[in-house]
Amino acid sequence: MPIFDFSPPGWSDRWRRLLRDVLLWAVVAAPVGYAGFSPPYPRYELPLVVGKLVLLGVAVVLAGRRAPLLALVLVVLGSVIDGNFVFAIPVFSYLAGRRSASAGRAAGVFVLIAAGGTALNLGVLGTGPATWFLLASVLLFAAVFPWLVGRYRRQQQELADAGRRHVEALTREERGAAERIRLRERARIAGEMHDSLGHDLSLIALRAAALEVAADLDDRHRAAAGELRASVSAATERLHEIIGVLREEGGASVRPSGETVADLVEGAREAGMAVRMEAGPAVAELPAMTGHAAHRIVREALTNAARYAPGAPVEVRLTRDADRVEVAVVNGVAPAGPLPAPPSQGSGLLALAERVRLSGGTLHAGPRREGGFVVRAVLPASAPLVEAVEGGDQPGPVERPVDAERRLHDARRRVRRSLLVALAAPVGFALVLSLVYYPVATAGTVLDRATFDQMRVGAARSELAGLPRRQLERPTPADRADCEYYTDGNFPLAQPTWRLCFTDGRLVSKEWIA
Repeated sequence: MPIFDFSPPGWSDRWRRLLRDVLLWAVVAAPVGYAGFSPPYPRYELPLVVGKLVLLGVAVVLAGRRAPLLALVLVVLGSVIDGNFVFAIPVFSYLAGRRSASAGRAAGVFVLIAAGGTALNLGVLGTGPATWFLLASVLLFAAVFPWLVGRYRRQQQELADAGRRHVEALTREERGAAERIRLRERARIAGEMHDSLGHDLSLIALRAAALEVAADLDDRHRAAAGELRASVSAATERLHEIIGVLREEGGASVRPSGETVADLVEGAREAGMAVRMEAGPAVAELPAMTGHAAHRIVREALTNAARYAPGAPVEVRLTRDADRVEVAVVNGVAPAGPLPAPPSQGSGLLALAERVRLSGGTLHAGPRREGGFVVRAVLPASAPLVEAVEGGDQPGPVERPVDAERRLHDARRRVRRSLLVALAAPVGFALVLSLVYYPVATAGTVLDRATFDQMRVGAARSELAGLPRRQLERPTPADRADCEYYTDGNFPLAQPTWRLCFTDGRLVSKEWIA
């Protein structure tokens, strides 16, 4: 996460990082080096200055090695021996916010610095509340506030990266949806070619077989009819193989426009099949999904019967009760000496089972005990809750995700709101700090105006009623050593307001100095 990049093009990342670290060290070391190498030159000053610069170099290295919080701690410790380290605190605080992923660790470091600084100043060094308040304010505005700004910049960068990734994901998803629609339409066309054209070719082969066994044909025409049947059977099988390349597993077909189950059965009769149909009047009023599935079941069953049991009687039954429709296609045993059927790939029944499942029904297909074959399906009489995309005349709508630009805009608005919180947080912390500092600084030091006015010059100190039990810190520079300072309780800094001077234990002057 570079802050600036002055490296020329063509440099490796290693040299760029090194140049950035050197420039950063030069910036933070300038105040310390200028103060250390300016006259006068105390004894041992040069080694001490070099040690300070080395400490800053170590902090720069740590900040670039995923340890910015440790670098901040080193700089704060350096401010104890040299006040010019304060100029480096905002820089390393910003880097800590920019390069640290966890806010909890940073909060713990700030609490540790605040607690340690308070104990050092009030307990060890004996500084007064005013000095403590000043140092706490420096920590707040030179450390916490830059850290908040750095964290905001980190969140903004992460937001931009997330937005870019989201847009890329949306683009990939839209491309995938378009590809799925294309493949689905391809499978629809392939399935329609297989089911419709394959059905017609099977009927043509059946007619050719009937001509081949007709008694009124001579041997030459009978041989031609046999060749026609064989050619149609081979063409049907090649069509099946070619369509298998285009067809998806469970792929769907489109119901021919205007064709009903009755039309399908009538076409099979005209081709020479012995088909009988039973269907109640309520079957005509079926949902599109269920009606298309019933049409598909009958067509697939008639095609298989024509191919694998030519001449066998076929029965088609459609019955309906309150909430379901039963479709059954039963073919008997083929007459003696059936024509050999071409081998099957077996994908027709698999696709049919998938279609019935998508319609909300169940399918059973297999040989009968008494011989022959049965295809039986139970379909819902009402429209299914979920319309499968493959079952309609057009591909279903592709669900689009939430627009990426709008989501990114909302996220950026949230980040801007967090920035406002970051700007307001130091003010709130300062107010809380003042509320903590004020009672500590003013406890036992408040002298009200009425008591001040009643004090007589020349009175002994022991005779002054209402004199606070302790004094404020002497302002710098203090004019007299025997003067005492008190406040009138002004908020929040509790500055000295009254000055009382004594000589030999007697009040010699009183002044209002605010």
